[in-house]
Amino acid sequence: MADGKRRTVRDLRRGNRALVLQRLYFDGPLSRQELGPATGLSSGSISNVVSELVTEGLLEEAGIVDSDGGRPRTLLRVAPGSGLLIGIDIGETRVRAELFDLSFTELARTERPLAQHGYDVDRIVSHVRAAVADVLHDADADPGLLLGIGIGVPGIVEHSSAEGAVVHGQTIGWNAVPFEQLLRKTVEIPPEAPLFIDNGAKTLGQAEMWFGGGRGAASAAVALIGSGVGACVVHAATPDESARTDALEWGHTVVHIRGRRCRCGSLGCLEAYAGAEALRERRWEADGAPTAGDTAATADTDDETALAALLAAAYPPDGPADTAALALLDETAEYLGAAVADLINLFRPERILLGGWAGLQLGPHLLPQVRRYAAEYALEHAAARTTIELGRLGADAVTVGAATLPLSDFLTRGGTRPPRIP
Repeated sequence: MADGKRRTVRDLRRGNRALVLQRLYFDGPLSRQELGPATGLSSGSISNVVSELVTEGLLEEAGIVDSDGGRPRTLLRVAPGSGLLIGIDIGETRVRAELFDLSFTELARTERPLAQHGYDVDRIVSHVRAAVADVLHDADADPGLLLGIGIGVPGIVEHSSAEGAVVHGQTIGWNAVPFEQLLRKTVEIPPEAPLFIDNGAKTLGQAEMWFGGGRGAASAAVALIGSGVGACVVHAATPDESARTDALEWGHTVVHIRGRRCRCGSLGCLEAYAGAEALRERRWEADGAPTAGDTAATADTDDETALAALLAAAYPPDGPADTAALALLDETAEYLGAAVADLINLFRPERILLGGWAGLQLGPHLLPQVRRYAAEYALEHAAARTTIELGRLGADAVTVGAATLPLSDFLTRGGTRPPRIP
């Protein structure tokens, strides 16, 4: 009986194209001679694939290098202008969209605040529609070059053939929202450009593994600390299997039995102690009722302003520190350290990276304490083999990571586009 999984000539050709594109993208520029050992393909296969990709405009020359006694070698790279990517971050405070070329040079960006309307689904769909149109218009970009749109969202994302991506965001009031269907009905997307929706922490993790602090690691746990808290665990690709990224509801692991009420409705979650929204509320609780002049504690102060004020009070450039603010942040460092220890004990990652806009603000002050508490709470053998650092891609990491979703699909397909979506 015929093997239903036997690879066809078309499959082999696409696989060879994918190998060449991936090696040139992540390790290039390379010469044809270097591509052979890097991909395991014969010189004939390399010649055929490179010829195809150059003809299609996906590869371009990137200079010439001398060889040892032989003819100079032409270097090749993926042509940055051969495709466009859009990454969108549905964050806690804003919707941010960026347009990139294939070298991840930013061509345009736009932001829309969420403070007034929160996570109203219709409002966010409207923001995404306008953001896509704006970045393409501002860059005077050809929509036909768009390889796809990636979107990072808070919550659990499930994919089905009938509904596409469905988002379960308990903390934001989204219950089985058919987000992909809503976007496809509203957003003007070229029919050949796919739409990718995934958890924001997962997109952050992929960005850090590709371009940031996780590059070169066999595995990493990447934390997204903003108004809420999330994380993912990323295992790098091996010769036998592709890279795997698993989103974790890390912010809803319990760090204090019968503790503070979390916005998910449970008690004692990490997010209820380490998220920026919780820090604002804890600062308010410690100080008592807010006064009109206390902008750090006023109920309608946004999380970013409140966190900046808390850090300024704890670590003033001049004058004495606010001891209550210092105590609050030290307690936060211990909660984070204990939760990081859970990541170490459960997954034994090579690296742990703290990211997200709040994580990057807290990190320079709290990282030494987080490391110390993590070492106290984690198993010694596992902790000794894990480094704890800050993410390297800044506050835009989720947007960059979202744009890697269509890029990853494009590279895996060997530079071919998926079938048109009606």
